[in-house]
Amino acid sequence: MDQKTKTQIETIVKNNEVVLFMKGTANMPQCGFSSRVAGILNFLEVKFKDINVLQDDDIRQGIKDFSDWPTIPQLYVNQDFIGGSDIITEMTMSGELDQLFSEKGISYSKDAATKIREENA
Repeated sequence: MDQKTKTQIETIVKNNEVVLFMKGTANMPQCGFSSRVAGILNFLEVKFKDINVLQDDDIRQGIKDFSDWPTIPQLYVNQDFIGGSDIITEMTMSGELDQLFSEKGISYSKDAATKIREENA
């Protein structure tokens, strides 16, 4: 990845508490995996920055190199790479995502987190 792309990604991750690099946007996801993670974040009422990797091939490949993770979507919280769709889904169901948001000082709906687990139990 070139330095310009690396700097661009670093700036995005640094300037936003929660960032989802995804295919499409939070309101218009363009793949099922991106839709699942954006849906979880929206349901939990987490404010996040959505980055549509389909709009920029450098970012699309660059984020994979940046995180050393081969797939999209990718979730970052307070500059830490958390994971992709499967990891976020598992963390949501186990309560680990709530714990992470609490530890990192990220606002989310505890009631929604409980409800999502109850409905998917």
